[in-house]
Amino acid sequence: MRIIVVGATGTIGKAVAKLLSTEHEVARVAFRSGDFRVDMSRKDSIESMFQEVGEFDALVCAAGVARFGSLAELTDEDFQTGLSGKLMGQVNLVRVGMHHIRNNGSFTLTSGVLSHQPMPGSSSISMINAGLEGFVRAAALELPRGVRINVVSPPWVKETLEALDMDSSGGMPAQDVAQAYWASIHGARSGLVINARDFA
Repeated sequence: MRIIVVGATGTIGKAVAKLLSTEHEVARVAFRSGDFRVDMSRKDSIESMFQEVGEFDALVCAAGVARFGSLAELTDEDFQTGLSGKLMGQVNLVRVGMHHIRNNGSFTLTSGVLSHQPMPGSSSISMINAGLEGFVRAAALELPRGVRINVVSPPWVKETLEALDMDSSGGMPAQDVAQAYWASIHGARSGLVINARDFA
């Protein structure tokens, strides 16, 4: 299969691309580097990326920016950053990509644990993650030509916690998180929220 990995230079994306490349052709996409470039906050950039990449069998998105902050302190711009990048960026990958994906292909998006386990400071991110999960459930009912869509909900990733100098003992290694994306691509079901913890 020819698989696009958006966010291929990030912690999860890099692990997903490495795993998939053992059996498939992987097109690595990122904001600043990779085989192809994309700015997920701009639909025209997404359209250009698909024109460059051409037809594909599956797409994984492990990218998207959103901001932490207290509800009282988050600005309109802070909320819009996440809405434009992580939420609508992934939605637009599907809206545009559905015209380029081959029959019976699949999209796998990324939400996160904060959609169902919020914490102080996560109001923007929790909203975005929950929105993505709702979108996937509904979009699965409409995608044509046997195309499937799922969303992976990763927990805190061990490597990310280590990079932030935080306790990483409860984090899940990125290579294990990647197995959830593999399962989405190679499975037969659609409209799922896949808990990456199930692959620990």
